[in-house]
Amino acid sequence: MAEPWLSIIGMGEDGLHGLSDGSRSALANARHVVGGPRHLALAQAGERGIAWPVPFDIAPVLALRGQHVAVLASGDPFWFGAGGSLAKHLDAHEWQAFPAPSTFTWAASRLGWALETTHCFGLHATPFAATRQALHSGQRLLCLLRDGPAVADYAQWLTEQGAGDSRVWVMEALGGPRERVREATARSCDFADVVAPVAIAVEVAGLTGMARTPGRPDADFAHDGQITKSPVRALTLAALAPRQGEHLWDLGAGSGSIAVEWCLAGGTASAVEQHAERVTNVQANAQQFGVAAALTVVHGPALQALQSLPKPDAVFVGGGFDVALFEALRAVVPQGCRLVVNAVTLETESALLQLHALHGGELLRIELAHAAPLGRMRGWQPSRPVVQWSTRL
Repeated sequence: MAEPWLSIIGMGEDGLHGLSDGSRSALANARHVVGGPRHLALAQAGERGIAWPVPFDIAPVLALRGQHVAVLASGDPFWFGAGGSLAKHLDAHEWQAFPAPSTFTWAASRLGWALETTHCFGLHATPFAATRQALHSGQRLLCLLRDGPAVADYAQWLTEQGAGDSRVWVMEALGGPRERVREATARSCDFADVVAPVAIAVEVAGLTGMARTPGRPDADFAHDGQITKSPVRALTLAALAPRQGEHLWDLGAGSGSIAVEWCLAGGTASAVEQHAERVTNVQANAQQFGVAAALTVVHGPALQALQSLPKPDAVFVGGGFDVALFEALRAVVPQGCRLVVNAVTLETESALLQLHALHGGELLRIELAHAAPLGRMRGWQPSRPVVQWSTRL
């Protein structure tokens, strides 16, 4: 087997002193050294150094294929680092890796936190809302941040979420001679002299976090009334059965609540909605729940969008379903794809009865009622019944 041309080297703030013998050898033998300016200086790369382009792009590394190249990354290159981005474009024999302790490892060791019970996030280019699921009193977070000003921004965001009493530790240049750790509360964290590389540790206080089960309150979503109501949404997610990494088509998305909760369960989704104001609601909900990176919103009719969407593992239709859409889905989705349709109109219910008779699956009628004032007393206020058909295509 050919010798790897690319060495992916994890480097800490202690520079060359902290490298293993293997890392030193790979760095010494490299004709080109690619990394950020800070890493190139730590490695004393000199004329061999090539700085990453801004915005980040691995193309300069791939253009050097076949030459001896070293890529420098912070700590563990495969934990929010360049390693994963590079490896998926290379064959296994083309590269070798020399990981070092990650910033998460350094931070946990400074604070005495068990890393396996700590939520870890890379927020260099990811919205702060990505941490929302972990914001619950007693939870611990470690977050890598883009730069010094991002520390105050994140602390302010935490305060706006109701977690201003949380303890935070601002941790700069961990593992090197410039290391500094300072503590504050989120609401009082106003350090003006923070420099990169920086992480923030958070011990959440004063906040009851977001539920981990589907069927979150309707009031948490932006909507115009077109939303799969909380109890029905819970039953719908149960029928869709999301799994980590699976992709959903949410057709006639309305508020996008099904797609959002699917993404919160670990999947990705394409939400198709033809009404512009509802598209805006879907986008707002994706941002609010921190799943914007996992949820793609498509503006237009479902039938026109099908050919351009990534292949789904499951499809949900909450509005606009008919036999023509069913036949179109059968023609484009992979065999075995799960389909769940909710009907509230007699016309759609009739189509579901017809299709169930022809193709089988599960047919469920959902009838719910809520207690409401009735004169001086209370009575049951029924909701519109929902007929749900779930099957495999």
